[in-house]
Amino acid sequence: MTRTRSVPLTLALVVGLASAGPTVAQQRALTPEERARQQAEQERRLQEELKAPRPIDALNSVWLEELTWMEIRDAMAAGKTTVIIPTGGIEQNGPYVALGKHNYVLQGACEGIARALGNALCAPIVKFVPEGNHEPPSGHMRYPGTISLREETYEAMLDDIGSSLKAHGFKHIIYIGDSGGNQTGMKAVAERQNRRWGQPIAHFIPEFYDYPGVRAYLERELGIMQGNDGIHDDYQLTALMMTVDPTVVRYDQRVKAGKATINGVSIAPKEQTIEVGKKLMQYRVDVTVKAIHAALSSGASSRP
Repeated sequence: MTRTRSVPLTLALVVGLASAGPTVAQQRALTPEERARQQAEQERRLQEELKAPRPIDALNSVWLEELTWMEIRDAMAAGKTTVIIPTGGIEQNGPYVALGKHNYVLQGACEGIARALGNALCAPIVKFVPEGNHEPPSGHMRYPGTISLREETYEAMLDDIGSSLKAHGFKHIIYIGDSGGNQTGMKAVAERQNRRWGQPIAHFIPEFYDYPGVRAYLERELGIMQGNDGIHDDYQLTALMMTVDPTVVRYDQRVKAGKATINGVSIAPKEQTIEVGKKLMQYRVDVTVKAIHAALSSGASSRP
């Protein structure tokens, strides 16, 4: 019987590597002139790609994350050179309302503001913001699920986001936030960016976060008065959230459990509260758009 001798593994690897061609170290190094030509060719191809026509119709969206780079390029060329950076949060909001309360509100609000402005797009919602200390936990961090950033981390992230968008050619960067802990950081970042850039490109809009004004509108225009249940929730925010998705305030479960009220105001029937939410959302859009126009016309980077 003839025995087949196996080739040692190390020898097989050597043979395989030898047959694969020269290694990087064995290849001739490019001369400076050759490297420059190679880089110039790569840049030429990139510029050609950046100027290529969009092969399909654009999506009708104002959200950067939903658009292709070609759609954003063409939208900017058509005049949409303002971008809104909305900041929300992941925090406890009582027994009925999802942690992402502020983010759901911003889904409706940023889109409404961008479309009302007519020349704006929305950056992805910044969902991670300061919510309290980690060790020991404080504020909202004492409740399970809350995610908190250190103030310096939050401001660095905002600065990087805004700087990215400026690098792409956006002429105005708008910061809005739906939570109290977000405001100081946005103001500081806008001021710091404008000093660095030497021109008023970044604009912090505090008027967006005016819940006393929203509550006053609710009472004055819609005749809805509230008490205080003592939890981190209220009727106006619940109504705003319901315009986006009623499940995030646990509407069906609350109705079933007989808990469909907040601060003494019923959120049932669903359709009625959604209509109230739409009016509140439009009020906030109108106030914010007016404030943005004022900021852009005055060239102010931030206002008290």
